[in-house]
Amino acid sequence: MAETGSLQETPLGGLHRALGGRMVGFAGYAMPVQYPAGIMAEHLHCRAAAALFDVSHMGQAELVGEGAAAALERVTPADVQGLKPGRQRYGLLMTPDGGIFDDFMVANLGDRLFLVANASRKHLDFPLIESVLPDGVTLRPLADRALLALQGPGVAAVVESLAPALAALSFMGVAEAEIGGIPVLASRSGYTGEDGFEISVAADRAEALAKLLLAQPGVQPAGLGARDSLRLEAGLCLYGNDIDETTSPVEAALVWSIGKRRRMAWDFQGAERVREDLANGPKRLRVGLRPEGRQPARGHTPIQAADGTPAGEVTSGGFGPSLKGPMAMGYVARPHAGDGTALELLVRGKALAARVAPTPFVPHRYKR
Repeated sequence: MAETGSLQETPLGGLHRALGGRMVGFAGYAMPVQYPAGIMAEHLHCRAAAALFDVSHMGQAELVGEGAAAALERVTPADVQGLKPGRQRYGLLMTPDGGIFDDFMVANLGDRLFLVANASRKHLDFPLIESVLPDGVTLRPLADRALLALQGPGVAAVVESLAPALAALSFMGVAEAEIGGIPVLASRSGYTGEDGFEISVAADRAEALAKLLLAQPGVQPAGLGARDSLRLEAGLCLYGNDIDETTSPVEAALVWSIGKRRRMAWDFQGAERVREDLANGPKRLRVGLRPEGRQPARGHTPIQAADGTPAGEVTSGGFGPSLKGPMAMGYVARPHAGDGTALELLVRGKALAARVAPTPFVPHRYKR
């Protein structure tokens, strides 16, 4: 991916500008935050029809060799060895002291594992994984590939017409196929809470694929702004905001990502803290928050109990276009974590009333 100034370009940089994308720096890349329609319209279009996002800044890699799954399990509590061919799973990479090094996706392609890591962490994730690999297992970063996310209820019809083989996939299924004669690796997954596909494609075919998808009925481009409001409505974590090296999977309410078998063996990096948190309960928990009124509370907003004592901090917050109101996620001390608990958010020194609320704020609509 070419360098321009201090920011890297994805293979779709020229297309974003041609479409009127407003470019901003994100994780070292020039990325479109929005197009002329605006964040609100892009968000609502994704919920109603189909939106195309460029996520080529993410890190893609293959893990090949006998024992690749067992090796990866040294640094993740996900059940990688139990992952069937043609299936993908969400996992966490762990620090030695039980914090979250990153979150990632792993797919079993039969003869190899396919990994997708966060843009801001891939330069750290891949060396971490390589550090635990035995002889004969190799990590191959795929720097010459782009990644597109096609998301929304209208996606099924688009994929049915262009790539019927992919239309048969259920949520977290993965397959190699062709879209308009272009070879792709696609998983039925995404970051919006909607049905959708993440499509890995050779960098030199990415623009042709994006143009083909945008030419389909109901498909419009969407930028980082809508991606963030969609994932927050869906109650999904953003690394660096809602999870980081200081948070444990238990605090983060991500225990579901720890394989049952892994919870018996405790043979992954950082297992001691996870075990301790599960046994005794963590001191704080990630919760959803619904502020009263219309004013959103952004990340780092202090949270206090009704009596004014400190209770925690907001990690992500904003206005939910589909929710038609403000929403937030954050960490609160465990006594304040129950659904419906009344709290106050200190926005510019003013206390806003809020309540702990279950997530997702907008129900998921994955293809089960």
